[in-house]
Amino acid sequence: MDLKEKIRVIPDFPKAGISFKDITTLLKDAEALKETVQSMAEHFRDCGIEMIVGVESRGFILGAPLAYEMDLGFVLIRKPKKLPGEVLSVEYDLEYGTDNLEIHADAFPPGTKVLVVDDLLATGGTVEAAIKLIQKLGGEVAGLAFLIELTYLGGRQRLADYDIFSLVRYEE
Repeated sequence: MDLKEKIRVIPDFPKAGISFKDITTLLKDAEALKETVQSMAEHFRDCGIEMIVGVESRGFILGAPLAYEMDLGFVLIRKPKKLPGEVLSVEYDLEYGTDNLEIHADAFPPGTKVLVVDDLLATGGTVEAAIKLIQKLGGEVAGLAFLIELTYLGGRQRLADYDIFSLVRYEE
């Protein structure tokens, strides 16, 4: 199945010049969703992964069924003030300004091998922040899984030290 055909591209959304990759059209297709999750699981099945971490918010949509498929637990990385209890936080740069991500302080024990899941790899800034949170907890990032990769934005180069798996690539 060509998963790229299942993704709707919306020009000039949310603003002029942006070509938005809408995954809702893939998600509503049961076979496409199943293939997405199973392909990610197959790539990482023999890597000793012990926990799946999903990055807010579409990383939750893919990460939770992936954790189920791989018989693993699932941890959330969220925007500030969304998680109850004690959290660790990291600030990261955006194109204009900064943002924060948080993870529960007790999300997993030190030494845990983690797979980070998100829907889209663009510049890599958000995932880089997620990696820093995982490292603060003493976790080991064993891989990064994405449905979509925008190759022209350089995220893969920024995260070159990691096993990066993406299912659909856009060259421009």
